[in-house]
Amino acid sequence: MDWNSLKVFLAIARRGSLSGAANDLLVNHSTIFRRLNAFEEKIAGKLFERINNNYELTALGHEMLDLAQNIENSFDGIERHIVGKDFQPKGIVKITAANNIAYRYLPRYISEFNVKYPEIQIELLVSNQEFNMSNRQADIAVRATHSPPEHLIGKQVSTLNWSVFASNKYSDKFGLPNNMEELNNHALIGATGALCRLSAFIWLDKHFANQVVTRCDDLTAMSYFVESGQGLAFLPDDQCRPELIKLFAVQESKPSNLWLLTHPDLRNVARIKLVMLYLTEAFSHEWSH
Repeated sequence: MDWNSLKVFLAIARRGSLSGAANDLLVNHSTIFRRLNAFEEKIAGKLFERINNNYELTALGHEMLDLAQNIENSFDGIERHIVGKDFQPKGIVKITAANNIAYRYLPRYISEFNVKYPEIQIELLVSNQEFNMSNRQADIAVRATHSPPEHLIGKQVSTLNWSVFASNKYSDKFGLPNNMEELNNHALIGATGALCRLSAFIWLDKHFANQVVTRCDDLTAMSYFVESGQGLAFLPDDQCRPELIKLFAVQESKPSNLWLLTHPDLRNVARIKLVMLYLTEAFSHEWSH
């Protein structure tokens, strides 16, 4: 049985579609379709049923999923073990980070890092989604979280407090509040989607839902609504930039802890270790003053 066929099967099972699997494996839709058909012909069985445009596992597919995941874990373990023996400061390091950190901070840090270590190539994966660190989709994750996954190791590099932000465009038209109580007289940018689960936005919707004029599901997009003069917003302090006015702290929100995370098997890989150390210093310095 071909491992590449199993990878295609697993990608479809996880994403529920050929297009999603194609994106994950960096091939086109027709290639995924062709490989799936060839795999099903080889095992003489149907692995998926197409229901409401989604690919759902058949009974045989569920059996195959357990077997394929065990094989995948074995391959991943072998790869991490081999990579973990690598003590040379060269090669590729994949970093995943959410939008604002990826746009505003990492390009500068990585450029500075590459002056010192030109043989270490950084691949930056911009995503708010969790990557599978076990199969090395990413080597290092930069994440704001209260509780990092137990199967990963790393270091908290900064604590990001939350504040109310405004812009000069808004201030010129409506003035600015001096405290939280005065938000009753102002337009606010609120959250939707997964952001609604954050404590800052739970509190905002409880006390000032009637003041919300626009909602979005991304903090960076929210900051640009603020810049445009649409309203005020609760944002973590990593969103602070010259175009925004930081007013006062949101005491009702828990701080966001910024973590650098990696898989335990990779902690002694020279290139990953060097990147982790450099980013730890860079992030710690960024918000230490």
